[in-house]
Amino acid sequence: MKPALPEGIYGITGEKFSRGRSIIEVARAMTAGGCRIIQYREKRPDKTFAEMLHECRAIRQLTREAGVIFIVNDYPGLAMLADADGVHVGQDDFPPAEVRRLLGPDKLIGLSTHSPEQERAARQSGADYIGAGPVFATQTKSDVCDAVGFSYLDYVAENSPLPFVAIGGIKEGNIGEVLAHGAKTIALVTEIVSSDDIAATVRRLRGMWRK
Repeated sequence: MKPALPEGIYGITGEKFSRGRSIIEVARAMTAGGCRIIQYREKRPDKTFAEMLHECRAIRQLTREAGVIFIVNDYPGLAMLADADGVHVGQDDFPPAEVRRLLGPDKLIGLSTHSPEQERAARQSGADYIGAGPVFATQTKSDVCDAVGFSYLDYVAENSPLPFVAIGGIKEGNIGEVLAHGAKTIALVTEIVSSDDIAATVRRLRGMWRK
């Protein structure tokens, strides 16, 4: 059965921001802290596909044991081989309908969106959930678009029938604002993977949902 997008923290890996810690070590700490979903976002040519598959299979094992959803960014084939719960793609990646043909009906497919037009197209694309952002300026991706701010987040919260994850430049100091604008699932990268104690940081951030 296809999992639903959970509320809470959507942790995304980023080895170059992880202060020398391995992806597997970071993912283990994320699950220990209470991330509800983990996305593996590592790219070629920084890693070989063999390296990525090894990491994804290790993360798949620990997330399955912890009851955490595991998503692979961009690479449907890698997700299939690692038996991930789904794939997240961008506007210039494989279309969700084509990804669905590969993964079948029981996997989650996420699609990044940056405008009302893209959100409306996502409803017809076969995506199960959308990414809404970047809310703030972010440097974690080299090909990222300009920040869309709270206006697009408000639009999605008020109009989209699809579950969504807010993403882009979100930190401990602004996550409260993001929650106030209707986000229930929030993605963070550097705020988590660059912290001294990843698990403790995730636990502290989770407390924001109760405020």
